[in-house]
Amino acid sequence: MVWLIPCLIIVVLGIITWKSSHDLDPYKPIESNVKPITIEAVALNWKWLFIYPDLGIATVNEIAFPVNTPVNFKITSDSIMNSFFIPQLGSQVYAMAGMETKLHLIANQTGAFDGMSANYSGGGFSGMKFKAKSVSNFDFEQWVKQVRASSSQLTLADYSALAKPSEANPVALYAKVDPQLYHGILHKYMDGAGGAIAGNGTSFGPVCTSRNTLGVSQVSMAPATPAPGSNS
Repeated sequence: MVWLIPCLIIVVLGIITWKSSHDLDPYKPIESNVKPITIEAVALNWKWLFIYPDLGIATVNEIAFPVNTPVNFKITSDSIMNSFFIPQLGSQVYAMAGMETKLHLIANQTGAFDGMSANYSGGGFSGMKFKAKSVSNFDFEQWVKQVRASSSQLTLADYSALAKPSEANPVALYAKVDPQLYHGILHKYMDGAGGAIAGNGTSFGPVCTSRNTLGVSQVSMAPATPAPGSNS
């Protein structure tokens, strides 16, 4: 009987810890009656590429989304390990080559929030920043129209040039993006020597695009699943 009360305290604390930990899990989707926006984020040297798969557009170093709308981020890297972070909206999540991490955020007020890399990645690290704009539904539609009015398109050839190391990168808007681009970036590390996009055989070139010699930290996370029809 002497251990009954301590055991009950431990059980109660364990339940509270388990519940609160899962409530704060960045992988947990945000409950909302509003349809979420999906954004695929790719860490490059030294800029961020954002792809809106449902809209067929892409941007560099700028994102926008409607206020009070869940944003589902799918995050990877086409270089060494990095970290995606919008301090005013949520926690940081690592970006790793050949792996996909997730983050679910929502902005409850309009505004422009600073986004950044929170993991040192070489010479251009300090300038690897972006803007996250929470806007009204109308302003978001206008922003999408602005992106679609751009004369730039992100083809595979254009991406090869974009992925090269560069610093102090300005915002770039792409009216159209190859629908297989994010999938190809994610899976190109599966074969260890620069794979091809499933279905079209287009090579992304060498795995390592960084001029740094930094190591990549090892984490406990399953690699991306092989592309359909691949032999990986």
